[in-house]
Amino acid sequence: MDFSLSEEQRMLKDSAARFVKKECQFEQRREQMRSPLGYSDEQWAQMAELGWLCIPFNEEYGGLGGSLVDVMVLLEELGKGLMVEPWLSTVILSGRLIEMLGTEQQKQEVITAVCSGQMKLALAYSEVGVRQQLAAISMEATPRADGFVLNGEKTLVLSAQAADQLLVVARTSGKAGDEQGLSVFLIDPNAEGITLSGYATVDGYRAANITFDNVQVSGSAVVGGVETSLNDVGLNNAFDSLQVVMNEAILAVGAEAVGVMDLLYQTTLEYTKIRKQFGVPIGKFQVLQHRLVDVFMQCEQSRSVLLMAVLHYVESVKESNKSISGLKVQIGKSGRQVGQEAIQLHGGMGMTDELDVGYYFKRLTCIDALFGNVDFHLERYATLV
Repeated sequence: MDFSLSEEQRMLKDSAARFVKKECQFEQRREQMRSPLGYSDEQWAQMAELGWLCIPFNEEYGGLGGSLVDVMVLLEELGKGLMVEPWLSTVILSGRLIEMLGTEQQKQEVITAVCSGQMKLALAYSEVGVRQQLAAISMEATPRADGFVLNGEKTLVLSAQAADQLLVVARTSGKAGDEQGLSVFLIDPNAEGITLSGYATVDGYRAANITFDNVQVSGSAVVGGVETSLNDVGLNNAFDSLQVVMNEAILAVGAEAVGVMDLLYQTTLEYTKIRKQFGVPIGKFQVLQHRLVDVFMQCEQSRSVLLMAVLHYVESVKESNKSISGLKVQIGKSGRQVGQEAIQLHGGMGMTDELDVGYYFKRLTCIDALFGNVDFHLERYATLV
């Protein structure tokens, strides 16, 4: 395996680093989190202009034809800037699902709009008691003469309030626990019968619970079409594509977490050089040096596991699913240790709202819970062969 970045990837990394330094100052980010929108439309437009919304998509739909390695390079840098824009929900969770599952017309219309920054998407799949067991989804889409009727509730729909369209996962056949029978619907969030209850998550991002009360959609709303194609996509066949999207989302937030951990380490290291106790910088104390070395090791181990998981996935290695679960376990455990050490070594001010350390630690905590926590993926890792 070649671990070096290409010239284009180095340019992408440098561009993202400059963007974070110029546009993502902490005070600015904190104000954006507290705004009604929860992010900056201007910065979303800049991301579209820089081509960051179209990296993983095929060129025929307006994308750049990039891989998950390119996504890793981008998100590791953007993670250092507390990215609050709906990039994950729009590009990976929803856009990639459309690219894998959609009809040619849906791909041309939706992905092209996503790449230009004109459309934001949100994937509504999670339900009470489902966690990451996608086969346990029970919300029903009942067939009727000219389409379907959806009833049920979705929880923790990331960036739902910002979405122009929702991708809703519902059961069109079978029962909860069956892998077969899941379909995805492209629905206007303002459609009659949809009630969206938005809220801020603990890390300052946005999510929503969505209730569907006799929501009527046409057959054309089915992502992939009502008739099953030769590629085995369409009605009742969304499970495999959803699993792939979840794996790609784990790789994406894993890269973001590595960027967050690296920033916390660098920030804490610099603080120990200027904070004095007994007339000397606290970084001179050997016990604190040992703790900083432990933090550095956790950061480097997480980066190594991330790189292995991404390369396994890109190169279709048989053990890629196991590597992805191993990554989720690693960043969950390392994120907690790095975040706790950063706050403790900053002393009392590490707990204040005015310091960015607490915000980054909250983000790491939420990343641990997203798409299955340490316990879930440790069990999954043990069962995969």
